[in-house]
Amino acid sequence: MNIKDAIKERHSVRQFKNKPIPDDLREKLEEAIEKVNDQSGLHIQAIYDEPECFDTFIANRSFANAVNYFAIVGNNYISQLEQKAGFFGQEIVLTAQMLGLNTCWVGGSYGKKKCKAVINDNEKLVCVIAVGFGEDSGSYRKTKPFSKLCDVPEDDMPVWFRNGMVAAMMAPTALNQQKFFISLDGEDAVISTKGGTMAQIDLGIVRYNFEAASGHKCR
Repeated sequence: MNIKDAIKERHSVRQFKNKPIPDDLREKLEEAIEKVNDQSGLHIQAIYDEPECFDTFIANRSFANAVNYFAIVGNNYISQLEQKAGFFGQEIVLTAQMLGLNTCWVGGSYGKKKCKAVINDNEKLVCVIAVGFGEDSGSYRKTKPFSKLCDVPEDDMPVWFRNGMVAAMMAPTALNQQKFFISLDGEDAVISTKGGTMAQIDLGIVRYNFEAASGHKCR
């Protein structure tokens, strides 16, 4: 599976099998996390076999066997912390997908005080991502049409831009609101947000998908 396949096949999953993540996959995840942390300055951590984080009233209504998660932690002084959290967190999410695991971005329905991540001075827990072997592979989400997410007519899109847009439209966003907009400025793609819950995290996730599929940076 390549990155484009992972983007296409990855869907949010909240129901997991009671099956531990084996050591060989944990090693690969740790390698990916170390790489991302070195690049970004974030302090992302993988927490395994830990049931307390999702032992809340809200989480118990929608999650099952969510005992493994990525804690997206970063220093408050990092510029655009939440957008970086989304961008580099999505890289970990797609790595997990390519390893045969399923994931779900979680912004609020977990116990922040129960999270077992190490959070140093001047750091904050931005969000968590549940990970494990899903009971299924999740389901397709409806998406807005190109015209609502982009100002370039579909017939006029360069191939690379269209590839990026398709991947961006597959990106998970809070409540599936897709409050982003991508335009074409000369040879550059420009992404912006219309605000909303987790707006900057969503922007980072969408930007990662666009760049990974198009091979072009998005500013």
